[in-house]
Amino acid sequence: MFIPKYQLTSSLLTNLTTIERLYGQLEALRIPQKLELNLERDNLVKSSYISNSIEGNPLSLPEVTNLLLNERVPANKDEKEVKNYFDILKSLGEYSDQPVSLHIIQALHARLMQGADDDIAGKIRNSKVVIGGYNTNNGVPQLKVKHEPPFHSQQQIQTALQEVIAWHDHDSTTPAILKIGIFHHQYVYIHPFADGNGRTCRLLIALLLLKNNYQINKYFVLDDYYDIDRSQYSDKLSTADKGDKTEWLEYFSDGMKYSLQSALGRVSTTIKSMNVEDRPTGKEQLVLDLFQIHQQITSADIAARFKVSRQQAHKLLSGLVEKGFVKKKGDTKSSYYLLK
Repeated sequence: MFIPKYQLTSSLLTNLTTIERLYGQLEALRIPQKLELNLERDNLVKSSYISNSIEGNPLSLPEVTNLLLNERVPANKDEKEVKNYFDILKSLGEYSDQPVSLHIIQALHARLMQGADDDIAGKIRNSKVVIGGYNTNNGVPQLKVKHEPPFHSQQQIQTALQEVIAWHDHDSTTPAILKIGIFHHQYVYIHPFADGNGRTCRLLIALLLLKNNYQINKYFVLDDYYDIDRSQYSDKLSTADKGDKTEWLEYFSDGMKYSLQSALGRVSTTIKSMNVEDRPTGKEQLVLDLFQIHQQITSADIAARFKVSRQQAHKLLSGLVEKGFVKKKGDTKSSYYLLK
């Protein structure tokens, strides 16, 4: 039975409060659809580049951008890895209504490694592996072991993964961000596949964030924080290998906070630089404020609320549709409007 060990420090409590505040501010910005699509596209590309680069993929950001945005067919293993990661990120929503399971983990890994290393795609390892790097001693490369996973048989690994999944599903006291951070470390600690564990883990973390209503990719990515100091990312993960996950969780929540702060600054600056005609007018902003109270609104609602004609109400709502803030549903007589 898996029971994580950590201390709910003042630093963690502060980070959790700050994360909720920053995410609320991001959602309150009411990003125009065109800008939102551009931000999501850029986040997907950035995440695909960084997550693969952390694992040694040699492609540069311009090369990754050219590959993904020009929709080129991958020409080699390095390009295939990046393209697979990008495609999975784009389609994570397909998994958001399914519980995380051993089957989902294997399915994500299979998609990630398809065409790049088909021999191990989706297959839990059944042999010993070690994680480390090479140091040179008098010109002779020597392996420096940084982590040796605790289990080496397929059955042990599957059992360990299922215990973590069961804990995540049934724990009702640990805050969601901390549960996701704990899952992140424990997955890497178990190291279920022969290769592709880091990338599969970061995909799973993105999925868990989505399942907990954090619109990662749409608003922000975590990989930009890991990319600041990749050695620190690895070192902080290693601090939890002996059992206490506090230091890692402080780092993980620092990363959430950093990524949200960066996203908030980037989005706010971009909105301010938008053309005046793309921004909501004063009256349109008042209409948008109503959507914080009501999920759907009709032109009759606007006419009654602001004491304007139905024609004026329709014009206000149509303006918000054109600017990408709201969408229209239904035919002319029974139409209503929703936030995008």
